[in-house]
Amino acid sequence: MTKSAKSIVLAGAICCSLLAGCSSGPPAAKQPAAAEAAHDHRSHAANGDLQETTASLQELPSFLTAQANEIYLAYKAASTITDLLGWIPCYCGCGESAGHKSNLNCFISEIKADGSVVWDDHGTRCGVCMEIALKAALMKQEGKTVKEIRTTIDAEYKTGYAKPTPTPMPSV
Repeated sequence: MTKSAKSIVLAGAICCSLLAGCSSGPPAAKQPAAAEAAHDHRSHAANGDLQETTASLQELPSFLTAQANEIYLAYKAASTITDLLGWIPCYCGCGESAGHKSNLNCFISEIKADGSVVWDDHGTRCGVCMEIALKAALMKQEGKTVKEIRTTIDAEYKTGYAKPTPTPMPSV
């Protein structure tokens, strides 16, 4: 089985395992009122990524409305492990192309002091971003530490992928 085929199978398995834990209720983006309200909070980053601000991590962006369930699950997972993803690099090249600092930035550009969230649609177009986030979420569910997750991701993606984002190594 090729590396790409293995990645697709693994991403599908991770999505299925997260489905039970991450899909409580319909996506906020699929609720008409949320989609209409969020419509006024969209902008584009300098690299062309669509960004949208919502009131909190519990309110996902409306740009997920037309996306596949797997993409919704990746964003939902990212919203629950922001503390972890800030320590996990992305290996898709977005550090150079989009100025991302970690895998978190593939989904969330900023969490503001008032709790509002600036979401980024980069993750909707990148299988590597989603795969890393979902693997990290699964390993966290398995009880792995941040450093164990980081070490595993670094080892798996160091060959055959783009230069990682400049993400600092966790001390613990």
